Amino acid sequence: MTALDLSSPVAVVGTGTMGQGIAQVALVAGHPVRLYDAVPGRAGQAAAAIGARLDRLVEKDRLTAAGRDAARARLRPADSLAELADCALVVEAVLERLDVKRELFTELEGIVADDCLLATNTSSLSVTAIGGALRNPGRFVGLHFFNPAPLLPLVEVVSGFATDVTSATRAYETARAWGKTPVACADTPGFIVNRIARPFYAEAFAVLESQAADPATIDAVLRECGGFRMGAFELTDLIGQDVNESVTHSVWQSFFQDVRFTPSLAQRRLVESGRLGRKSGHGWYDYGDGAERPEPHTAEKEQPPAYVVVEGDLGPASEVIALIREAGIAVREEDEDHGTRLVLPSGGQLVLADGQTSVEFRDVVYFDLALDYRRATRIALSASQDTAPQTLAEAIGLFQALGKDVSVIGDVPGMIVARTVARIVDLAHDAVAKGVATEEDIDTAMRLGVNYPLGPFEWSRRLGRSWAYDLLDDLHLRDPSGRYAPSLALYRHAYAGEKREGAS
Repeated sequence: MTALDLSSPVAVVGTGTMGQGIAQVALVAGHPVRLYDAVPGRAGQAAAAIGARLDRLVEKDRLTAAGRDAARARLRPADSLAELADCALVVEAVLERLDVKRELFTELEGIVADDCLLATNTSSLSVTAIGGALRNPGRFVGLHFFNPAPLLPLVEVVSGFATDVTSATRAYETARAWGKTPVACADTPGFIVNRIARPFYAEAFAVLESQAADPATIDAVLRECGGFRMGAFELTDLIGQDVNESVTHSVWQSFFQDVRFTPSLAQRRLVESGRLGRKSGHGWYDYGDGAERPEPHTAEKEQPPAYVVVEGDLGPASEVIALIREAGIAVREEDEDHGTRLVLPSGGQLVLADGQTSVEFRDVVYFDLALDYRRATRIALSASQDTAPQTLAEAIGLFQALGKDVSVIGDVPGMIVARTVARIVDLAHDAVAKGVATEEDIDTAMRLGVNYPLGPFEWSRRLGRSWAYDLLDDLHLRDPSGRYAPSLALYRHAYAGEKREGAS
């Protein structure tokens, strides 16, 4: 099944930001495009706005003047749904309400031809439920573009329970012909991106709610240590706290209030207060005139230790040993069967975040997972009230000697980056096991849809087969609510090929 022919008209119903963006994508690709909005006059206004954006593309040399003129000639506002009768594809981008969408598609089904592809751009509703009222739900598919649609390459092509393979394939190939990067997924709450991205926000909010760190520090650690483009607090301020919370709540409810997707009480209070982020002038941060962005907590200068003793294999943090040597600090290696850790001159231990807490051990400082310890500019450390001040000072001085800013946070298991990545990896493995999407499509979706530095499976391979499982298993012991219980899929991945004790 091939993409729609460029001579085939495409209609977009709903002319808000997403509708206009989708229409522009189809238009620039070469299709005749019809715009319809239930509010009189809106379609004409949207056509004018798209025309203005085409002008800006010409000014930036991204479109020729001839190409702009041809595109404008192909764009036509429609006064009624009846004017969409000859369209080969209708994409809906209206209000995120199931009843509104179902009513729209029921009406469209009586207007368009039997071979017209019907698509919804919903980000949170069930594609199956929207198409459930249709006489022919086989031609109904989800085409979830990301905002702004003309710029972001990802499109989730969602097959509902009754979607025909031919319909999904045609939608997939059409999106690719439009210059997008489509990924195929089943109709599951949140699809790929909004399902697997939930821990990125949830774990940051949980660290805040535990009083372990402030938003500026958590964001800085996620960016400068974890390699994420933005921190969770600044990103939700950009998205809109109401929008982000609504998606989280929808996914949570759709999974029958699965504790893994539980919304944040701190975010609920923010929304209730009207602090919705950039659009309201205040969210986690203040965006008012003259407001200063809070600085992350950064430790004062400390003296580095004269040496460290390495016991065991530091696994994902093994690069730290090379950096210590390059900084001129002596490294002594001992092949001790005491786990994986650095021993400082004071006798205290420095351990990679593993889902345990400093309070459980005598004189331990944990350090967070980094995407790349060589390139990271900040490292988070956690210690308990029982950690000796000298041990913490030596740990701070060690990472400062490696050229890193150091943020000391509260004694939370899994810290910030480690617990976030482990949960993302877990949800990704669970999604593949349940037929949501392939590993390759999930990695593509998370890199392109939310700008993750690595896809979950790329991370999983880099960290080691059992790393995420072991960390979450430790977290689950300390928080047996089920939030951190590793999935059966992650367990199978962690121990695939190993014979367990007692097995024949």
